[in-house]
Amino acid sequence: MITKEEVEKLAELSKIRLKETEKESLRLDFEAILSYIAQINKVSPDPPEESGSLGVNLMRDDGRPHESGVFTEKLLSQAPSRERNFIKVKKIL
Repeated sequence: MITKEEVEKLAELSKIRLKETEKESLRLDFEAILSYIAQINKVSPDPPEESGSLGVNLMRDDGRPHESGVFTEKLLSQAPSRERNFIKVKKIL
């Protein structure tokens, strides 16, 4: 796919110097990347309107919410440190 000359041209445009071993290594890397992109380009996902997922709400309905503050004391009792109805934490600046 990509030649050594193309790697040299890219290196020149990038203003980097490459050793011969680096050029071959980069050439192989570029070929792997380009072949992966070619595989991705072959995949043609269905547009959302064709797959039936457009406009579908997947969230559940809220049931009966619990009364506010029911679990506050239980949660605060498990905190290592607290101040009134808040968990106290170390100041982080």
